[in-house]
Amino acid sequence: MDGDSFILELAPSIADIPAAEWDAIAGMSNPFVSHAFLRALEVGGATGGDSGWDPMHLVLRDAEGRLAAAMPHYLKHHSYGEYIFDHSWANAFTRAGGSYYPKMLSAVPFTPATGPRFLVGDAAPDRAAQLRAALADGMVQYLERLDLSSAHVNFLPESDTAPLAGLGWMIRSSIQFHWQNDGYADFDGFLAALSSRKRKNIRKERRTVEESGVRLLRLTGDDITSGHIDHFYRFYLSTIDRKWGGAYLTEGVFHELHKTMADRMLLVMAELEGRIIGGALNFIGEDTLFGRNWGADIDIPCLHFEACYYQAIEFAIERRLKTVEAGAQGFHKVQRGYLPVTTYSAHWIAHDGFRAAVARYLEGERRGITDEVNAIEMQANPFRKG
Repeated sequence: MDGDSFILELAPSIADIPAAEWDAIAGMSNPFVSHAFLRALEVGGATGGDSGWDPMHLVLRDAEGRLAAAMPHYLKHHSYGEYIFDHSWANAFTRAGGSYYPKMLSAVPFTPATGPRFLVGDAAPDRAAQLRAALADGMVQYLERLDLSSAHVNFLPESDTAPLAGLGWMIRSSIQFHWQNDGYADFDGFLAALSSRKRKNIRKERRTVEESGVRLLRLTGDDITSGHIDHFYRFYLSTIDRKWGGAYLTEGVFHELHKTMADRMLLVMAELEGRIIGGALNFIGEDTLFGRNWGADIDIPCLHFEACYYQAIEFAIERRLKTVEAGAQGFHKVQRGYLPVTTYSAHWIAHDGFRAAVARYLEGERRGITDEVNAIEMQANPFRKG
């Protein structure tokens, strides 16, 4: 597919693209768009095969065949593992006699974290805008060629939304809860910024874990062993079982991530009487710590808050990271210092009538999101006024 001196191709596996080429345009700021992370999902069987995630990464090459831009991209046969929920859209389109699946999706599977989707490296601004537009146009052209219902880009940066809207994509808003580092010297400095009531509650929760006899270990790099990964996968499955969900990630995925990305992992392990009984997995970005998965063998009051939230905050302060993203949903995070932020996705609907209906839905949803963020900030903000 030629246009503007670029050639757009589809790669059915991330392994078809040399890691050095991919990472040169992906950069190092976000671990989830790295070649190693996407490859771990494929090697471990979380994508490809019968997973419903068929890799078809978009690759844009210049006239000399050099990789100029790319997108992590999939043909989806369902809407699971995305965290931008469109099941109601699929049901409505199906009731009207259409086929919603398969659809096209640019996202990082099973990872509700904002990050670059249009990978353009260090291209100059005008060149980068040209490359992003070419990729977006390429998605639409492939959608039309394959006669698909829709194309979606999930958890993209806000800065990419206006250019996509200008190209006719519909922008959707969602809410997450992130912790922001206001230059705190230590955890006590963070606590001092909270209201008295919230400060006392956090201290009480941390004291509850301490008095239970649990010791928390923060492990990165060579300190993480394959045995730790075995433990953590058990915890991951126990959480899935309790929530009646599906285990999207395989044991092979976690071991591959350990093998190739240990330096970008923070594994918080909970130890009781010499036995590992719980843990939380995080990934380290350039300025952000991304919380991903958690689980435990036994139910210890407040351990979830300690392992997932407070240990992450302490680590971020020590490493001078700006943000902790603790995953999707969770209003309970607010009283622990995580404030609402708006996240974004972009959507292209092929059918005119269905597109108009989705546009009306998004307009009402957008107003609701804005009202919810404002209400939380005004009524539930845990920080001291002024």
